[in-house]
Amino acid sequence: MFGIGGGEMIFIIFIALMLFGADKIPTIARTLGKGMAQLKNATNEIKTEIQKSAEANGLDTSIKDLTSGFNTEIESIKDNLGAKDINPLKDVKESIDDLTGPIKRQL
Repeated sequence: MFGIGGGEMIFIIFIALMLFGADKIPTIARTLGKGMAQLKNATNEIKTEIQKSAEANGLDTSIKDLTSGFNTEIESIKDNLGAKDINPLKDVKESIDDLTGPIKRQL
């Protein structure tokens, strides 16, 4: 959680206890929890509004159609490449062997 380890979390809790006292910690935690819940609800409402407006404008279907078109093209290219024996390294090695001939490096 936020890159904080167990020892660091205990240290933060200890500092909070020293600053606010044991009486105020539950009320502070309750207030923070309510604030986080309100923030989560607000972000969920924003997400649903964006999704509704995208559906109303037809953006969600066009994106799905576009990605499905890309996926079919990619699959057809994969099938075509898989059917052929294409090995560019083999071709390069053969051309280098043709250029060098029987010459080999000697140490």
